[in-house]
Amino acid sequence: MTAGVQTTAITYREALREAIREALSSDPRVFLMGEDVGLYGGSFGVSRGLLAEFGPERIRDTPLSESAFVGAGIGAAMAGMRPIVEVMTVNFCLLALDQIMNNAATITHMSGGQFAVPVVIRMTTGAGRQVAAQHSHSLEGWLAHIPGLKLLAPATIADARWMLAPALADPNPVLIFEHGSLYNLKGELDRDHGPVDIDRAAIRRPGSDVTLITYGGTLPAAIAAADQLADAGIDAEVIDLRVLRPLDDETVIQSVARTHRAVTIDEGWRSGSLAAEISARIMEQAFYELDAPVARVCSAEVPMPYPQHLEQAALPQPAKILSEVLRMLGKGSGG
Repeated sequence: MTAGVQTTAITYREALREAIREALSSDPRVFLMGEDVGLYGGSFGVSRGLLAEFGPERIRDTPLSESAFVGAGIGAAMAGMRPIVEVMTVNFCLLALDQIMNNAATITHMSGGQFAVPVVIRMTTGAGRQVAAQHSHSLEGWLAHIPGLKLLAPATIADARWMLAPALADPNPVLIFEHGSLYNLKGELDRDHGPVDIDRAAIRRPGSDVTLITYGGTLPAAIAAADQLADAGIDAEVIDLRVLRPLDDETVIQSVARTHRAVTIDEGWRSGSLAAEISARIMEQAFYELDAPVARVCSAEVPMPYPQHLEQAALPQPAKILSEVLRMLGKGSGG
């Protein structure tokens, strides 16, 4: 702990809860709505205790209809409220995709700027928890395709705690993807940190030999791979995108210009992925800086398996990242 810095040991889940509590306390326009967010405390325990603290007007349990309650949140935002809408898991957002794409993302444009849609939609994403193919999606890349939305992916306790306030202050719809494998992550939270920049990526580890570009639940894998590469004398820089739309091209391109190599780690499927978009942008903007083709480490092109050993085999693992970097540097066969 740095002298004079106030820190607290806290989990990712508790950091999210603190952020919601602060928003509810500081602005009477803010309310939380979604399935089981009240008495049950949220499917992943994020809103536990908030119903008793703020009451049913501010913590609203909804019927099991994502299209209905996401649409209600959009309408409330247009009417001047600041709703936080919780969609249980990312696969269920498909049931509300019409509301997200055809209403939240377009109303400001189609009204000529007369209506803002300051709604925040939170959802759990990702695999690694043995919840089988229908609940293990990483669909951020699908939603990042849609103009009019801002997409955030907090991968650290600090981002879990401090991203919500600027998201609520944004006049446009913001989607926040919380990776299910991170909820129990525990660490020290800097109490003086304050709101984070929700327009920029973050360099989580500086390096000079290769850039590892990732976000959300794959950040720990990228950091672990960078540690293993360091043992082999390879200095990897790790970029946490944090913001998936709009992408922070500047941070990525500046890093690639320093390291001359890039590997994108993405839990989404390889075909049509965020990793593909990032690779294309690097090729467009930094082709002559590259000493090797951009590489991608993604999830296997299969519905996510339920058995733990198969699920782990399907996901981007540190060993896969390490192998890809060694292959790129001509020090291994890759995988």
